[in-house]
Amino acid sequence: MNNTFFAMTSRMKYIERWALMRNSSKENISEHSLEVAMISHCLANIGNIRLGKDYNAEHISVVAMYHDCTEIITGDMPTPVKYENEEIKNEYKRIEKMAAFRMLNKLPSDLREAYEKIIMPDDLDKQSKKIIKAADKISAFIKCIEEENNGNREFQKAKEST
Repeated sequence: MNNTFFAMTSRMKYIERWALMRNSSKENISEHSLEVAMISHCLANIGNIRLGKDYNAEHISVVAMYHDCTEIITGDMPTPVKYENEEIKNEYKRIEKMAAFRMLNKLPSDLREAYEKIIMPDDLDKQSKKIIKAADKISAFIKCIEEENNGNREFQKAKEST
């Protein structure tokens, strides 16, 4: 039995983000994913409370918590490379999907379906996906501001493009 899923997810703390840039403060995908989950939860609750939406804030935040877990296998692909053109973008999505299947196969068979809805949330509605994407962008923006506040001007362009 190959039940190493949680051993694999614990490796998220070893995958550094922003690898192509000088960082005054390192950030890994574990830290980033928690921040995105917290921001997603907040955004969903703002939608529910202030805008009369009916988002499942808890499910959205759990999906956000795992949104980059495939990077344990693929590594963190820099955004400018990932979105250089449609061909690269589509190929990377295919690679991410293969990595997600590899991750799911590391779970006991009776848990796979529950985690598939989290790691490969194909049935997640468009608005919930937008919330997670917005939270991901906000997290990146926060990182850029923190780096600038630490005197690191290298993040100015990333801040502008975010």
